[in-house]
Amino acid sequence: MVMKMFLLLLPFVFLSSVVVVVEAQGGSISAVDLSALREIKNSLTDITSSSPNAFFASWDFNAPDPCSSFAGITCSSSIPRRVIILILGTGLSNSPGLAGTLSPAISNLSELSQLVLFSGIVTGPIPSQLGTLKKLSVISLTNNRLTGSIPNSIFTLSNLHTLDLSHNQLTETIPSSLSDMFSLKVLILGSNKLSGEIPSLPEELLHLDLSNNELSGVLTRKIRMPLTLRYLSVSGNRLLGPLSFLELLSELVYLDLSMNHFSGTIPSSLFRSTLSSMFLQRNNLTGGVPQLPPSSFATTIYGPGSIVDLSHNSLTGELTDTLAGVETLFLNNNRFTGAVPMNYVESVYSGSTRTLYLQHNYIAEFPVKEGLPLPDSVALCLSYNCMVPPVPVGFMACPASAGAQISRPLNQCSAFNTSMP
Repeated sequence: MVMKMFLLLLPFVFLSSVVVVVEAQGGSISAVDLSALREIKNSLTDITSSSPNAFFASWDFNAPDPCSSFAGITCSSSIPRRVIILILGTGLSNSPGLAGTLSPAISNLSELSQLVLFSGIVTGPIPSQLGTLKKLSVISLTNNRLTGSIPNSIFTLSNLHTLDLSHNQLTETIPSSLSDMFSLKVLILGSNKLSGEIPSLPEELLHLDLSNNELSGVLTRKIRMPLTLRYLSVSGNRLLGPLSFLELLSELVYLDLSMNHFSGTIPSSLFRSTLSSMFLQRNNLTGGVPQLPPSSFATTIYGPGSIVDLSHNSLTGELTDTLAGVETLFLNNNRFTGAVPMNYVESVYSGSTRTLYLQHNYIAEFPVKEGLPLPDSVALCLSYNCMVPPVPVGFMACPASAGAQISRPLNQCSAFNTSMP
């Protein structure tokens, strides 16, 4: 799952390993750029300036060639030399990062193509003047304390490929002009305080993360979801409505809609091997897991690394064969009934399914193989179901949230399983 996300972020992930960039010898930096760098340094500071990893330790304005001596600077080879990449902070795990504010003087670096701010405690707004940097392809200002709204001017940058403003304290709505950003491929605005509805999205977006905000409204097909999307996360918001808007997103490999208020049934098109990470837990989903036709199983069999979480919904009916073989499968806290299909059991005993949580349902049978222990790598939880006799406690590995009760009261079970007395 992590590897898939990194593949989508390749245009800017490589920047995290760059601290000092040495350019070709000779030439002098533009006076305009040098002045801008001075203002940028004046508005920021190392949280621990005495640390050997202090970022600004190398920013000596008496140095003969800042392009080859300043940390985080990449310059062009043309004369005068212009700053084309600016990386603020080291990004090292033992570095506390930077404090201060982002100076509007960044906009004077008119040849800048990539702007990166590593984790720290930088505060204040994102300068609206960034919208004048028409060559910007990457803006990554993550894990700080930036406040205010996202400047509309950023959404006029026609060459912007990646915009990552995640893990800040940004507020207000996402500008509707987002839909006009035809070059944008990666948009990460997660873990802020953004509100309002999700606007229509760029046509060729690949990666969208709006998780852990305060977004609301009904997602319908009227909200243009790019058919190119491979990664979609809107978890931890206040979104409503059915999941029909997902039916045409055939390129998805990662989907997280958890902890919202989505309702209705789960589209059968989501149950496929290419969508190997699906998180729909803690919604208001109903219906069951569809039984796909036998001809479909060649493309719906799950393999190593797959994870599906449908827990804490109101799903009903008997389990179908569709999810057999998922490596990590959470179906707990629903209203499933009947017997667990034998191919789930075989997958657990073989170790192909490493986690199977079915607690807090109305399951009537799990065909335990007498005398055959589960693999040590398997976590199986069947507590608080309707099995008679119940599966022994020692046979299961349940989380603390499953509670101590092994079986449901008989009157609850008979109401959901008509075959019971």
